[in-house]
Amino acid sequence: MNELPPCPQCKSTYTYQMDEILACPECGNEWNVEESSSASEGFVVKDSNGQILQNGDSVVTIKNLPVKGTSQSIKAGTKVRNIRLVDSDHNIDCKIDGFGAMALKSEFVKKA
Repeated sequence: MNELPPCPQCKSTYTYQMDEILACPECGNEWNVEESSSASEGFVVKDSNGQILQNGDSVVTIKNLPVKGTSQSIKAGTKVRNIRLVDSDHNIDCKIDGFGAMALKSEFVKKA
């Protein structure tokens, strides 16, 4: 029997196939079969505009970001070069001039 991938949203194993779409009976999520095969290759990090980020890319912050432990903040428009992607809540590791090593969320940056 062909093993179907679990639901990407709730991780349920009770997925079923309808034509070219996979569906989850527990959360109601539906997704394309081709998307599930490319998503299973590894985690994908997208910026605020939906563009896929890769290790070594340059990004620009889209809003002022407060830095914990200091009174300064990272200003909107700050360019960050040579990012490294990690699989965690703050999924971008980088070094920012004047601040040092930082962890950023991809939803607050856009690809440069």
